[in-house]
Amino acid sequence: MARSHKPIVWGLFAAGGTVAAFVLPVLILLSGAGVALGLLPASSLEYENLRSLLTHPLTRLVLFGVLFLILWHAAHRLRITAHDLGIRADTLVATVFYAIAGLGSVLLAIALMALA
Repeated sequence: MARSHKPIVWGLFAAGGTVAAFVLPVLILLSGAGVALGLLPASSLEYENLRSLLTHPLTRLVLFGVLFLILWHAAHRLRITAHDLGIRADTLVATVFYAIAGLGSVLLAIALMALA
């Protein structure tokens, strides 16, 4: 029986979709919309407060995990959308979109490490 990479791709796709649906709205609420809605004090968006939050290793790890999974979810979603639009060169499309997600993941890691 031939081995397939589909479980890895589908796992990242499913995890990214779950994170995008449940975690990302909470992060958006906490990082800006909460102040606009009056749920959080305006001081929570001051530079020093945000800098101390983003330089904490756990915060950077969580942020990397969330954005990493969303990148791979988007790559798979774009691959399926290209197929639905009639682009049948699946190997090329998959390679391009997953390479972009991989490059985005590396650049994300570099950017988050630079915050230290």
